[in-house]
Amino acid sequence: MPMIDVYAAAGTFPNTHQLAVDLATAVMTIEQVPDIPMFRQNTAAFVHELPASCLSNVDGDSSYVRIQVLTNAGALDRGKQLAVVQRLTAIAADAAADPELVNRTWVLLTEAPDGGWGLAGHANTNEELVAAARAQIASLATLSRGSSGGNCRYSPVRREHQRVIGARLQIPPTAPGASRRPRARRDDRYP
Repeated sequence: MPMIDVYAAAGTFPNTHQLAVDLATAVMTIEQVPDIPMFRQNTAAFVHELPASCLSNVDGDSSYVRIQVLTNAGALDRGKQLAVVQRLTAIAADAAADPELVNRTWVLLTEAPDGGWGLAGHANTNEELVAAARAQIASLATLSRGSSGGNCRYSPVRREHQRVIGARLQIPPTAPGASRRPRARRDDRYP
């Protein structure tokens, strides 16, 4: 559930919302976590537009972009680190319509320590996050088989989250009326 922060001079990106969506989607895809509500709703990017006078390198140039990606400990192996840096740099340059921005974009990869990922007011360990994801995958799999009856996409998922994950990790399911059902991807952490 990466958190991504982008810092750039105001006006660098014409569509900051789309940039945020594209960056969050890219990191979630590269990280290869299951495509479930828990990860879709808790992987986010924040674009911070600053006055050009508020950022500079030693030479006084303020046309740089800094992207910081925070993941849980061990989420990105070396191959994923390389992929995240390359892809986010390309997304930033495309979003700015400035191919030269690839030479002025810094991507910093940081990790929250185990137990340092706060969600719903609780500092979660990696083990707790994996258990919550597995519970949601199992719940969605049960629902997709139609074994819960009634409106099987929403209220049973919410009840299952409350039962398995508890109030501290209450992660709401996809909103009623949503046309896209989440698909679970395979990953060694989430069998």
